[in-house]
Amino acid sequence: MYAIVEINGQQFKVEEGKKLYVNHMQDAEEGATVEFDKVLLIDNEGAVTVGAPTVEGAKVVVEVVNPLVKGEKVIVFKMKRRKDYRKKRGHRQQFTEVKVKSVIA
Repeated sequence: MYAIVEINGQQFKVEEGKKLYVNHMQDAEEGATVEFDKVLLIDNEGAVTVGAPTVEGAKVVVEVVNPLVKGEKVIVFKMKRRKDYRKKRGHRQQFTEVKVKSVIA
C-alpha cells in the first residue's frame, strides 16, 4: 500500500517504514508525530483511489527523525569573460528527515 501525499507544497510517494527528506519544517521536534491529510492518491494492493482534490478521511502519520538536515552545497558561479566579472555564491538547502509510521485510508 502506498499513497501520494502533499507535504509543504511538494508531492511524495510514501509507504510504511520509508524515510523521506522533506522541506524544512520550522516547528518540528525530534520524535514528534505529524499528520498530513492532503492525500492525493491511495493504492491499496491494486485498488486505486484518486481524490478530487484530496481523498476523504485519508491521512499519513509520520515521525520526525531529524528536524534539521543540510543538503549538499550547490555552487552558483557567474562569469563574463574579458570583463573582469566573477561572482561565486553557495547554497545549502535545509531538510527535515521523517519516517512514515502509517498510511490511513
